[in-house]
Amino acid sequence: MQPLTVVIVHRDQPERLLDTIDAFRAQDIPVTITIVDNGSVTIPPVEADDVTVVLGGANLGFGPAANIGYRRFLADPDAGEWVVLAPHDALPEPTCLSHILGVLAERPRAGLACADVGDGATPVIDAYLGGILVPASVDAGWETVGHPHGTLMFARRACLDEVGIFDERYFAYCEEADLALRARAAGWESGLVRGAMVKNPYVGSPSGAIDYLQLRNTLLMVREHFGRYHVFIRLCIALLQLGTGAIRPARRGPYWHPDGRVRGIVDFLRGRFGPPPAHLYTKR
Repeated sequence: MQPLTVVIVHRDQPERLLDTIDAFRAQDIPVTITIVDNGSVTIPPVEADDVTVVLGGANLGFGPAANIGYRRFLADPDAGEWVVLAPHDALPEPTCLSHILGVLAERPRAGLACADVGDGATPVIDAYLGGILVPASVDAGWETVGHPHGTLMFARRACLDEVGIFDERYFAYCEEADLALRARAAGWESGLVRGAMVKNPYVGSPSGAIDYLQLRNTLLMVREHFGRYHVFIRLCIALLQLGTGAIRPARRGPYWHPDGRVRGIVDFLRGRFGPPPAHLYTKR
């Protein structure tokens, strides 16, 4: 069987990266792994026959680093039909990849798919709110989603050839949703395979950077795919939440960060995309 191409984005988590490599090596199908390193201080010695390390040279962001792996995959016609993308701390169960491939074999218009993180939630895209979660509608097998999540994501070669790879303005967060919307417009499906399990127990970025990216990028995605009226409403909602405290503390989520949200709004309006402001990486 031809090895399945796996792209892992890494930054400054060498121990977790080694665990992730071991988890992919433990799959019940063969894999070949490309590590795209985002400017880590220490790069673990993981070069082997089944592992290649590509140095990004700086913290490029999840999407731009993933694109390095995607471009290498697309440039090699012998690399197969599917490419898998994961962060450096994804831990798939041993049958995860084969389970997903078995389901995808029955869906010729599936362009994007992801594993099951076990949260019982389904990613959907709202024209005003952007990416949100709703309760799952199936217990096993394929579930159509608005977008796959990036914890462990499959992409079909023909889909990427047609609609392109990640929009690098997003840096991190929402790039999967943007890609899925472009794929849907071209007639491709996105799905989540229930029962193909993966764990991702860590969050590496400070809350300010996450809240900044999630809000700024949601505004970008809504504007690009749904238009100015929708993004105006989304912007009004964000401003109302900041100005009145309309989100109760119990519902704010783990990354609520007023400074990050203000900067996200300002930078969206200025047209500043790419990485978050440096100070948001150090302020919790």
